[in-house]
Amino acid sequence: MKVMDHTNGSEIKYFIIAGISDVPMIQIVIFLLVLLIYLFTVGGNLTILLLFCLDPQLHTPMYFFLCNLAILDISCSTNNLNNVVISFISGDNRVSVLGCIVQIFIFLSLTCGELLVLAAMSYDWYVAICNPLCYYMIMDCRTCAILAIVCWLLGTLESIPIFVELIRFSCYKSNVVNHFFCDIMPVLKLSCSDAHFLELYILTVGVVISAFTPFLLTFVSYVFIIAAILKIHSTSGRHKAFYTCSSHLTVVILLYTTLAIQYMRPHSLVNLDSNKLMSLFNTAAVPILNPLIYSLKNKDVKVAFRRRMRFKNMIAKTKA
Repeated sequence: MKVMDHTNGSEIKYFIIAGISDVPMIQIVIFLLVLLIYLFTVGGNLTILLLFCLDPQLHTPMYFFLCNLAILDISCSTNNLNNVVISFISGDNRVSVLGCIVQIFIFLSLTCGELLVLAAMSYDWYVAICNPLCYYMIMDCRTCAILAIVCWLLGTLESIPIFVELIRFSCYKSNVVNHFFCDIMPVLKLSCSDAHFLELYILTVGVVISAFTPFLLTFVSYVFIIAAILKIHSTSGRHKAFYTCSSHLTVVILLYTTLAIQYMRPHSLVNLDSNKLMSLFNTAAVPILNPLIYSLKNKDVKVAFRRRMRFKNMIAKTKA
C-alpha cells in the first residue's frame, strides 16, 4: 500500500498523532489524567468480569451482557488511549498508515458492538419487567449467546467496508492527524482521495444500521417498559423499577449524544478540536461510568464482592 503526500509528492509511511495539546505542562496533566482514567476503567470492568466468573449467583442474563459491555469498554479504552500513554513515555507519536487504519477499524467495530449490546440489554430489561413469569424461559443461555454473537459479529461486519475503502486511499494533504488517536473524521479531513462513497456509507448505512436501528430497538423497549412501570400500583415499586432502568438509560443517552455530535455530520463541517474533547469524554468517561452506575452501585454486586472477600479471609485464616 503506497500513500502519497499531495503537497510535495513524497510517500507517506506514517501518520503523526497531534494529541490533545502541544503545551508540555498540559501534556503532563493529560497523561496523568488519561493514565488514571484508564487504570480505573480496566480495574472497574475487570472486577465485574471476575465477580461474574467466580460467583454463580451473578450468572444471569443481565450480568452476562454487562460482562460483554465490560470487555468492549476495556478493549475500546486500550485501543483509543494507548497513543496518549505510549507517545508520552517514548516521545514517539508516529503510527504507520496501516496501523492507523486498523485502529479506526477496531474503534468502529467496538463502538457498533457496544450500541448493539446496549440494545440487547434494553430487550433484557423489557422481558424482565413486561414478561417476568417467562423471563428465564425467553432469556435462556442459548438466546443470550446468540444475541451476544450477533452484536459482536454485526459490529465487525459493518466496519469492514470502511476499512477496505481507507486501504484504497492513496493521497493525503498531510500526515498530521489532529486527534489523540486515529479516528475516521480527522483522517477523512486529510484525504485528497475521493471520499464520497465513504461519507455516504457513514451517513447512511453506518448511521441507520449501526446507530438508528439499536436506538430504535432501545426506544421501543423503553416505551413498553415505562408503560408497564406506570401500571405498578405501589409508589415504592415504581420508584424501584425506574431506578433499576435509569442506569442503562443514562449510559444510552450519554453515548448516543456524544456519537451524534461527532459523526452525524459531513466531514467538511466537523470541528476537530471540539471532536477531540467529545472523543475524550466518550472514550474515558463512559467506560468508567459503566461499572459504577451499572454494577458497583448494585446490591447483588456488593453482596457478591463481600462474599468473595469473606471467602478469601476464611482461606487465609485456614492456611494460618
